[in-house]
Amino acid sequence: MKDQIKNLCSLGMGCWAIGGPFFHGDQPLGWGEVSDAESIDTLNAAYDHGIRLFDTAAVYGAGHSEAIIGKALGRKDDCIVVTKLGLRFDERSRQLIGPDSEPANVHTAIEQSLKRLQRDRIDLLLLHLNDLSVEKARLLFTEMDKACEQGKVAGIGWSTDFPDHIKVASDYPNFIAIEHCLNVFVDTPTMQKSVAKSDLIALNRSPLAMGVLTGKYNTQTKFSNDDNRSRNEAWRGYFIDAAVDRSHLANLEAVRECLTIGGRTLTQGALNWIMAKSENNIPIPGARKPGQIIESAGAVESGPLPEDTMLEIEKLISRRPEGEPRDR
Repeated sequence: MKDQIKNLCSLGMGCWAIGGPFFHGDQPLGWGEVSDAESIDTLNAAYDHGIRLFDTAAVYGAGHSEAIIGKALGRKDDCIVVTKLGLRFDERSRQLIGPDSEPANVHTAIEQSLKRLQRDRIDLLLLHLNDLSVEKARLLFTEMDKACEQGKVAGIGWSTDFPDHIKVASDYPNFIAIEHCLNVFVDTPTMQKSVAKSDLIALNRSPLAMGVLTGKYNTQTKFSNDDNRSRNEAWRGYFIDAAVDRSHLANLEAVRECLTIGGRTLTQGALNWIMAKSENNIPIPGARKPGQIIESAGAVESGPLPEDTMLEIEKLISRRPEGEPRDR
């Protein structure tokens, strides 16, 4: 599966937003209301423009993202579907209940995802608990690896921002990927080096800094109460009090010319920056409208940013230090 992903995919589509609203108590975890019909159109547009990797999680929309992917892509054999387990939720109330690190629940979670996805096999199954201890994670990976032997799963990995977690990969023959945060504003060289050293695929979440790198937000933008970007969360830092952090807007202006070199849009330039960092990287920009994913798909044709442009960006941008590993 690792070679298949590398050969087939230089870009994926993130499917958090198409899951629609879900909550933890009264706190929004989705991206506001979405149209299922438009979400299906978006998935089809991604497929029609060459995207073959679709990244979701059981918890997105409390199962709804998986269900929409199942409707649109369930019978397309050339699609690679990535999903995640490790969080308990209630589909009816669309409520996140909390983490689930019980090994006994792994196989049930897999069966439920397969049913929603309308597939016989999960191509890549990730652990969704970013900061779980390695000792507890091993118990879950043992069960996930058993599912590979049973033909229910093709490959496994971890959605984590902790380089030390990568050491578990060598213990499981089907462990092929790490998903971690990476974008122009949040460079994570320690994580990138660790992934490359272990010869793993790097799926890059938040490649557009939750939309900030598209250039469509400004100092007047305010996110609605049903949008997760309205919450102050230390793990991301792109937003403060439902508005974009102005330091990111300043950085975007500083590197705008570099990112749009060669006729690229800002979105394409930001994705091409990630592609230039490593041949193991597969950015997974989110989308909930066809136009968004069509624009992102154009980054495949424009290709990695030139080396001199990458160096110029480093001169112009003012990033926060990478710091100690943490949720991102």
